[in-house]
Amino acid sequence: MAECIEDSYSTLAAPSQGIFRSKGSRFLAFAYPVQSEAEIKKHLEEIKKQYFDARHHCYAYKLGLKGDLSRANDDGEPSGTAGKPILGQIDSFGVTHVLVIVVRYFGGVLLGTGGLVEAYKEAAADALRQAEIVTRLVYDSCEISFPYEQMNEVMRLIKDAGLNLIKMESGIYCTLEIKIRKRNRFPFSEKLKLIKSLQQNWR
Repeated sequence: MAECIEDSYSTLAAPSQGIFRSKGSRFLAFAYPVQSEAEIKKHLEEIKKQYFDARHHCYAYKLGLKGDLSRANDDGEPSGTAGKPILGQIDSFGVTHVLVIVVRYFGGVLLGTGGLVEAYKEAAADALRQAEIVTRLVYDSCEISFPYEQMNEVMRLIKDAGLNLIKMESGIYCTLEIKIRKRNRFPFSEKLKLIKSLQQNWR
């Protein structure tokens, strides 16, 4: 039986915002779809610059197809009262490649650890509720090189697989670049191997 390869995940279609108020404190939440830690760093810097007068800029994120890379940051709040409940909401909504930042403006009344956990949780949840959740597919790309006389055979395979060409250079020796859904990569690669003098370079 062929292995079923996971190549889709749920994430946000676009950035969204939320808010929660408790005893005078305001918790502004910002949720973003992200692809890398560099992108996360950029969003954090922008929020810290825009809301420079806020007391705390807490956040959590998940990256990876299965959300296997995650981090939570309390930014000076008592340990486990901010980043962890934010991350918990990302988990609850079943999304990955997502960053949620919650900015706190202190209202003069201490909320206690339980109050803080509730506030950060509700702010993050509000931002995620406002977002459209979508399914994204993961693709691999391949550069295929072969003699011109194999063109018809290669193009027939590409057409049968319903693929679109990204790039095509033809001459005595031809080079094509295709994009294919990750789970379909192995069977398509095996068919390419049957074509004489063809080389395939996956990435």
